[in-house]
Amino acid sequence: MDTSLRKPWIVGVSGASGTPYAAAVLRGLLSAGEAVDLVVSRAARLTLLDETGHAFRDAHWREDLRIWLARGADGKEGQFDVSDADLADVRFWAAGDLAAGPSSGSYPVKGMLIVPASTACVAGVALGLSKDLLQRAASVTLKERRTLVVAVRETPLNGQTLKHLVTLDEAGAVVLPASPAFYAGARHIQDLVDFVAGRVLDAAAVPHQLYRRWEGELGSAASA
Repeated sequence: MDTSLRKPWIVGVSGASGTPYAAAVLRGLLSAGEAVDLVVSRAARLTLLDETGHAFRDAHWREDLRIWLARGADGKEGQFDVSDADLADVRFWAAGDLAAGPSSGSYPVKGMLIVPASTACVAGVALGLSKDLLQRAASVTLKERRTLVVAVRETPLNGQTLKHLVTLDEAGAVVLPASPAFYAGARHIQDLVDFVAGRVLDAAAVPHQLYRRWEGELGSAASA
């Protein structure tokens, strides 16, 4: 592989509940043949452990990522076929590594997807705090005028968070609440997760087949 031509999507996973959303987005990117740079915050590791029962470790990140991506949204293991070969073009950066490639605007990337985005992450990016690599990479993405999708996952939202989201929108980010829809004919929790993941990929112009699109026919969800 000619690494000089590599131009990945950065996927940032913050500590909000919703790790199945991140897994679905990652699977979608890999299925589309996209390279991925992955940043998992410290808080996200705790959420991953709580929601999946499986740890995410720096020294064993590839093994842990494969197990995570193979798990369905319902928590069942081995629901998706994920091999080491599928992860060949994934690069992991530790959240505390502020000297990592994505911390610089000269590092070539297509953009960044934060899935899920906690309110703390939203505040940090909106205020330009850059307290870890996830926030720093998001700030770099904004300053370089690249695509930034922020899939905020929290409810209800207070006034301060709403102001932060407006700030991100004004800075050029796509604010995409993790709000599943039902017109696609969802029959399983994975369908709802895939809808949100598909909308994230839509915002990044990455092709996928994660959900059935609206075609203007009423009642089509019931017959899907």
